[in-house]
Amino acid sequence: MSHGDYKAFFAAACAGDVELVRHHLDAGVDVDFVHPELQSTALVAAIEEGRAEVALLLLDHGASPTLVSPLEAMTPLEAARTAGLERVVARLSRAAPAT
Repeated sequence: MSHGDYKAFFAAACAGDVELVRHHLDAGVDVDFVHPELQSTALVAAIEEGRAEVALLLLDHGASPTLVSPLEAMTPLEAARTAGLERVVARLSRAAPAT
């Protein structure tokens, strides 16, 4: 899969622009790519911005529910709990491996 225009994809995810995020995903942007400058996953960044719809879309498109975002040093589940995004917490909790 292509990294595509990851910076534009990342900005759309943080802004909560669901349609633009969908456009970039359909164009082949790697949903789990960590840009060397940004050092964050789009999923964790969107969660931190309170963008539940984007987070759920990213998960629907295969974003890893366990990938630690380097900048924040958090998993998506940790970020969702911190942000208080209950729907995202519920979705990630179902996807998390049993411990």
